[in-house]
Amino acid sequence: MATQSRATAPGTGRSLARSRPRYGEFIVKTILLIAALISVATTVGIVAALIEPTIEFFSEISLGEFFGSTNWGPLFNPPAFGVWPIIVATVEITLIAILVAVPLGLAAAIYLSEYATPRVRKIFKPVLEVLAGVPTVVFGFFALVFVTPLLQSWFPFLDLEAKNALAAGLLVGVMIIPIVASLSEDSMAAVPNGLREGSYALGASKMLTSVRVVVPAAFSGIVAAIILAISRAAGETMIVAIAGGFKAVFTFNPTNEMSTMAAFIAQAGSGDASVGSIAYKTIFAVGSLLFIMTFAMNWFSARMVQKYREVYD
Repeated sequence: MATQSRATAPGTGRSLARSRPRYGEFIVKTILLIAALISVATTVGIVAALIEPTIEFFSEISLGEFFGSTNWGPLFNPPAFGVWPIIVATVEITLIAILVAVPLGLAAAIYLSEYATPRVRKIFKPVLEVLAGVPTVVFGFFALVFVTPLLQSWFPFLDLEAKNALAAGLLVGVMIIPIVASLSEDSMAAVPNGLREGSYALGASKMLTSVRVVVPAAFSGIVAAIILAISRAAGETMIVAIAGGFKAVFTFNPTNEMSTMAAFIAQAGSGDASVGSIAYKTIFAVGSLLFIMTFAMNWFSARMVQKYREVYD
């Protein structure tokens, strides 16, 4: 008996082989490739723009002076180049933001994934993500004219300055809640229902199932969301510039005015430093350091995702 050709469907005379080129698919693939190349080229361009001025800066200022001093004032006379005050301020405000965003974001993600009905989820998730579209300058002025006076009236013993790291960190945390909540909810929604049903079959409550089954199963995605939020908080400019201030003081007290790395770049890049001067090159040195810190966090996130990623059939 003659065998039927692979290219012909059984019972039909039509060939399953591609009859004509799919130009639409080729165009889509080309657009996606171009988008990916633009992303890579942008990153390479940023690195290329930072390298030369950074090398010139460190040819005049030693690494020992840059990392070995706690006096920062490149725009002062005489200048000081100890970078630790703005590093400490960046880390401190980022930590405050994470302490706000992670509990609230994860709680919102658990509710949307495990408790909310499809109708409620369809309404509340877009509303939550609207926070990501609010201009950061609005958050900054809100922190300056509302949050700081409110904290001063509620906690007078804190002796808050008019601009302080606490208010800036709180509003940065509110700003990154949608990142933590949305990405974490997506990871939890991808957990197979079979894991939930198995937990319920063993007598676990919905809360226990959410915390002990769903969250660990979605751990890699949650970690990626948190690291992305940390990177976003570390690079925030307008909120910390308006609410946190520009005073670079080496202190761990969040009630004081502080200047972060991003705030310094905004201040120095606004025209306070003449092009080609050592103060101007400081912008690129600080930018390179911030880029390295952000890159390290994203690399760590990728490794965590790879290590703890759960694959389900």
